[in-house]
Amino acid sequence: MAGRSLRRGLSTTVRSSVTGVASSTSKFADELKSTPEIGVNLDNTQKLFDSVSTLKLIKSIITLRLIGMKCTTDFGSWALNPNRMADPLWRKMVLGATERTFYGHFCAGKDLEAVAATAEALLRDGLYAMLDYGLEHADNNVSCDENLSEFLRTIDAASSSSLPVSFVVVKITAICPPRLLKRISDMLRWEYRDHNSINLPWKLKTLPIFSESSPFYHTPKKPNSLTKQEEDELNLAYERFSKICSKSVESNVPLLIDAEDTSIQPAIDYFTYSAAIQHSSKDHKFPLIYNTIQAYLKDASHRLVAAKKAADEMRIPLGFKLVRGAYMSSENKSAYAKGAGSPIHSCIEETHACYNNCAEFLLQEIANGSGFAVLATHNIESGKLAARKASDLGIEIGSQSLQFAQLYGMAEVLSYGLRNAGFRVSKYLPFGPVEQIIPYLMRRAEENRGMLSTSVVDRKMMSEEVFRRMKSLGS
Repeated sequence: MAGRSLRRGLSTTVRSSVTGVASSTSKFADELKSTPEIGVNLDNTQKLFDSVSTLKLIKSIITLRLIGMKCTTDFGSWALNPNRMADPLWRKMVLGATERTFYGHFCAGKDLEAVAATAEALLRDGLYAMLDYGLEHADNNVSCDENLSEFLRTIDAASSSSLPVSFVVVKITAICPPRLLKRISDMLRWEYRDHNSINLPWKLKTLPIFSESSPFYHTPKKPNSLTKQEEDELNLAYERFSKICSKSVESNVPLLIDAEDTSIQPAIDYFTYSAAIQHSSKDHKFPLIYNTIQAYLKDASHRLVAAKKAADEMRIPLGFKLVRGAYMSSENKSAYAKGAGSPIHSCIEETHACYNNCAEFLLQEIANGSGFAVLATHNIESGKLAARKASDLGIEIGSQSLQFAQLYGMAEVLSYGLRNAGFRVSKYLPFGPVEQIIPYLMRRAEENRGMLSTSVVDRKMMSEEVFRRMKSLGS
């Protein structure tokens, strides 16, 4: 009953907040078109790339050109076929070529020692690091425990050095098997739709996870209760995440929780919000945990506002990372296979609008003194819009409450432009053995092909800077 009351109590606030955010963002976007830029200058290539060597610029131009081509991704899928990779010579050739090209450009290194060197280079560039150990989904408790150890080691490394580490990235799928997360998500969905027909004795106190527009087609019928074995597995997952959170508190290193597809995202939100409640403290000025909101989902703004308002009422510090989303192909296929409408906005313009709406809401919360946000975007217009709005709201430049983020090796123009304007900017650093990271690289290429096409801006600006340097040498 408490969950239902909270849902009713929040509904009016959520609707008014989302509507207000949408209208004010539209107005501000119109103002941006008619008013000179403030702060973020992306035109001066000399200032943008003053800390980048000419050799690195040339290598980046070539790599970004290759990764943006469909034939590169197709060839990668062909080359990584398990049957071909079973040949030792072929495997050695593929891994070696990958390490010297795409891996070296998009990844921070094989281990924490290599990551330290990459983070030091970022520090010299005035950027921060988000450490993401490239873990795959865990299938059993043994692999979950191994992944737990890696997360703890990463937090230790982040806290024991003077490196500019802003976050350690955590994947819930690495410490709790996805099959169990799917079961939990099914029960949470059913509870939201028919609270009186299901009992969840294992459920911890949490924040709102759904809205009326959330995709419920993943759970067409009432799910069975967790078995004793599943409850035991869930308790082990609780313990693993609790250890990670405790280490984070002890080390003063905040956690950024990665998002997944909508079939298991409710369970990830549940883990994230319940942990934020359990590990909150009045002594913490900044949040321990940042959850990820994917703006390409139709219910994104409603879920964001509901969770934030509920956290405020409970006096729980909670941060959010805002992204557009990376599972478009699989989400659409899953929905269509079930005869349901896609949970994703029908066009890219709607996704852009949703992202900007959510970003403005978070910026307003920061200006009011209770918001914490990581605006992760490769979209130049969204980055400039958010920077401009932050300035208009009087948010202190360099405030730890507001950070921007881009993938390592991508959106360099935007990263350096925001840095030069005084904002805190982090680079998302995946690391780990080459063979372990290759699936990550392939997924990013497949899922973000549209995003990779925006690298044309980086290539263009980098090329201009290389030519400028060559011209200056000859003059």
